Amino acid sequence: MNHTGTIPLQRPIKSTKIYNILLADDDPDDRLLTSEALSTTELPLRLSYVENGEDLMQYLQHTGAYQNPSPARPDLILLDLSMPQKNGFEALQAIKSDPKLRQIPVIVLSTSRSQEDIGRSYALGANSYVTKPQNYGSLIHTIQTLGKYWLEVVQLPSDRNVY
Repeated sequence: MNHTGTIPLQRPIKSTKIYNILLADDDPDDRLLTSEALSTTELPLRLSYVENGEDLMQYLQHTGAYQNPSPARPDLILLDLSMPQKNGFEALQAIKSDPKLRQIPVIVLSTSRSQEDIGRSYALGANSYVTKPQNYGSLIHTIQTLGKYWLEVVQLPSDRNVY
């Protein structure tokens, strides 16, 4: 069963580029809150989501349910660690060991504050580790800051043919 979705986020568009964000999180409430927080930014975004690590890898590799039509290459991946079938650590390791995928920034977005989880995430190649805020106002601020930094401030590779 294909458990993915795309949510077009409406806002004033200042640029012709639409940034593709892929959210890998099995919790529907977290997906909804993250989507709502992203919709408060002024960035032109398209949010897609998957519910587990296996679907994440199929999405990125254009296999299984994601081969026709092929999904857009994400400009940014927001990754939860606690997912079924293939957890976030396993998915992160697979992404960062694949030459075609490793340049995609992966932001671990987790409820865990464990130093072990944080250290392991960075050791596997996470570009950032962010603990999910406990209240909605803080989540909005965090998501806006992440979006602004990763999509406006940082220079990302423009060669889309790597994917």
